[in-house]
Amino acid sequence: MHYVWMFIVGIVIGAIARFIMPGADHMGLIATGILGIIGSFVGGFIVRMFSKAPADSSKIQPAGIIVSIVGALIVLFIYNRLVA
Repeated sequence: MHYVWMFIVGIVIGAIARFIMPGADHMGLIATGILGIIGSFVGGFIVRMFSKAPADSSKIQPAGIIVSIVGALIVLFIYNRLVA
């Protein structure tokens, strides 16, 4: 059930990123969900680069909504450059 919830949140994050980024993106619902999930991982990686690691760094801390959207925008920008 966790993966279903992660995909639903990924769809929302990906849809927001596609709305913010100008241009026509020919993506379906599944690709938008994957965009949001990858964007969340990228955003979390960026946050971990610039913040102090917690004492128990074996746990993966989830990224927030704003950071996930920023990560999805970065992934979408790279995707648009590779496809175009």
